Amino acid sequence: MSKIKRALISVSNKEGIVEFAKALKEFGVEIISTGGTGRILKDNDIDVIDIDQVTNFPEMMDGRVKTLHPAVHGGILAVRDDEQHLKEIAAQDIEPIDLVVCNLYPFAETIAKDDVTLEEAIENIDIGGPTMIRSAAKNSNDVAVVVDPADYDNLLAEMKVGDGGLTKTQKLKLAYKAFHHTAEYDQRIQNYLGEIVLADEKKELPETMLARYDKREDLRYGENPHQKAAFYLEDEQNEPSISTAEQLHGKGMSYNNINDTDGALELVKEFEAKPTAAVIKHANPCGMATADSLKQAFINAHAGDPLSAFGSIVAANRTIDAATAREIADQDKFIEVVIAPDYEPEALEILKERSDKMRILKTGELSINKNKPGYSMKKVTGGLLVQDRDLAQTTAEELEVVTEKEPTKEQIKDLLFSWKVVKHVKSNAIVMAKDEMVVGVGAGQMSRVDSMIIAGRKAEGRQEGGVVASDAFFPFPDAVEKAAELGVKAIIQPGGSIRDDQVIAACNKLGIAMVFTGKRHFRH
Repeated sequence: MSKIKRALISVSNKEGIVEFAKALKEFGVEIISTGGTGRILKDNDIDVIDIDQVTNFPEMMDGRVKTLHPAVHGGILAVRDDEQHLKEIAAQDIEPIDLVVCNLYPFAETIAKDDVTLEEAIENIDIGGPTMIRSAAKNSNDVAVVVDPADYDNLLAEMKVGDGGLTKTQKLKLAYKAFHHTAEYDQRIQNYLGEIVLADEKKELPETMLARYDKREDLRYGENPHQKAAFYLEDEQNEPSISTAEQLHGKGMSYNNINDTDGALELVKEFEAKPTAAVIKHANPCGMATADSLKQAFINAHAGDPLSAFGSIVAANRTIDAATAREIADQDKFIEVVIAPDYEPEALEILKERSDKMRILKTGELSINKNKPGYSMKKVTGGLLVQDRDLAQTTAEELEVVTEKEPTKEQIKDLLFSWKVVKHVKSNAIVMAKDEMVVGVGAGQMSRVDSMIIAGRKAEGRQEGGVVASDAFFPFPDAVEKAAELGVKAIIQPGGSIRDDQVIAACNKLGIAMVFTGKRHFRH
């Protein structure tokens, strides 16, 4: 274990640097510093050597060139047990540097500004900093590198134990973190410039996907107990989501809880005009409703399929009030997770009293960031499928009536309601609705007619006079004929089958109104 005798400090984030430098001085460490960092240390009566005293070369071009010099990198990169290295630096009057403390220009903070220019962003691309960090990390057997102010106290504690030095293992851990720091930095730059280049070239998706995900927590297990799992968060969060939600109560979220809660929340985010509640089981809505009050919306949503709602996830698009909380907390209901923008104090207490296991999550005001929505991604063995998020919505004006019978205004309201819901059901998907309430769902079947049969069975007669949404076209008239048997009066679907004329003819014969959207909503 070699002692740290000489340190180079050049940081953009000055947090804790004065205290850290003072502590290094107590270990007898000589400190070299640059520009603004050096001035702050001197202002706090810390003796430092200016970088130009080491390089015998002035800082140039507004600080663009200051540490890019053999006197710096020779001191960092020299291998201490290589006699030839030591002879070469001695011949050039280069002294070894044992510790590099460096973090980088605030590129992420700069590009986060609404009015940032390309020129301003480029000026905040650090060159000398990453080079020093990588040099020190490469030579981690001999040199320690610190990029995170959070590591200052730990390093000092380890130096105290090590009589002013660090072990190779400790330095290797710091090197790992250093390369992570520079890789993240370069990724941000690549992504920022990539957005500009892709826009200029009118390309939809990047040639290379570089994304950073940080582990938030290890999970007890994955979808099944024999699978290890963890929850990772994207570096950049652009809208309220399961990833940004604050857990207010209950035991830790499981892998399946997170997946299902994401599905529930993304569904209610589609609805803005009226209070809305969704009940999700295994990533599919088993109940969904909008109403004049959140309490009634939840009652209707839960009534959509109370049997399947056992152990479900509940999402709401409004602050949960006490009246709604009492319905959710009913002893006859078993609800695993509740997620909503917020909770009235009394409502939160009611839900907490219901169970110490019920997970309660708060998102803040809901929104969908359509300006920067990100991508939908699915891992396959050896590859990654990437697509735009399915944020497409349909208005009444966009509907194409293709049957002799036109839907009524009330039916159009239910058709648009069910069309939003079916987008969030696993394909092949059928949603039956009436009075802005889901009454039956058929999900994930290989045959669309089977989905219709299942949805009808779930509806238990409540579909009479209601509507049906299908996420994709009907390949044959059989599912339409089944809908007629069940008393359905209007259907919304994308259209586009080679047998559309047969399907429309069946609707005309059976007295069903049908509208086409021209959009498909497969969800696999």
